[in-house]
Order: sequence, then C-alpha cells, then structure tokens
Amino acid sequence: MSTCLKYPIAACIFLVLIGTPSLIDATPQGFLEGQLKILARRPVALADENTTAVTAKNYADYPLIILSRADKKEITRVTADKDGNYRVALPPGDYILDVQRSESAHLRAKPQSFTIVANETVHVDMTIMTGSSAEAIAPQE
Repeated sequence: MSTCLKYPIAACIFLVLIGTPSLIDATPQGFLEGQLKILARRPVALADENTTAVTAKNYADYPLIILSRADKKEITRVTADKDGNYRVALPPGDYILDVQRSESAHLRAKPQSFTIVANETVHVDMTIMTGSSAEAIAPQE
C-alpha cells in the first residue's frame, strides 16, 4: 500500500474514534406513552339491517404528532398500535401532543402539553372525537 493511502485511511479511523465518545455521553432520553381513544359522534351504520352499529377505530388513520412547545415545530410522529397504545422516546424538554389534522377530516382533539425528563416516562392519553363539523361545534350530550 502506498504512503498516500495510509494517512487518509488513518485520519478517517481517527475521526471515527474521536466521534464515538460523544455518542456514549449523549443525554438520556425520557418516554411518552399513552392510549389513543377514537370516539365517533354518530356510529357508522352498515347497510345490512342485521348488523349492529360499529365505531371506526383504525388507529393508523390518526397519527399523533409531537410538537416543541416553544416554537410549535414538529419533532416526530407516532402511530398507536392495534390496541390504541403508543410509546416514543424523546429528549428532555417541553412538548405538545396533538393529532395530525387534515382539511377533509372532521375531528376534535385537545392538544396536550407535557414535559419529558431524562430516564422517566410520562403518561398522556389522547381522545379524538370524529364526526361532521356541525356535530363538532354543537356536541350532543
């Protein structure tokens, strides 16, 4: 091997080894966990008269977003599992949990503030109300 190739390779190995301790010294993360509940204002009725009304619970259709509390920038997204549970690791800080909203979706959800502390888990549940925009404005009780 020529002398020209030895030094650049050695320099690359040296740079990798220098960067390794910074990964080890990284600040420990905390965790957000909770359960997503999807409630329909008006249950979906199937065309067959012999079937009972069902409530739509496709958690993948309602991704949750985590925003920084200070500047409301999206940090990450999380999708609940088949049982509605979610868990995500986050660096320590102040956040807001919300649901991704689209113009065509008629839903209500209250954004929730929470704080992550290193090596601790915070529990925040999210409830989403689905239905038409008129129903969302005048809730039925």
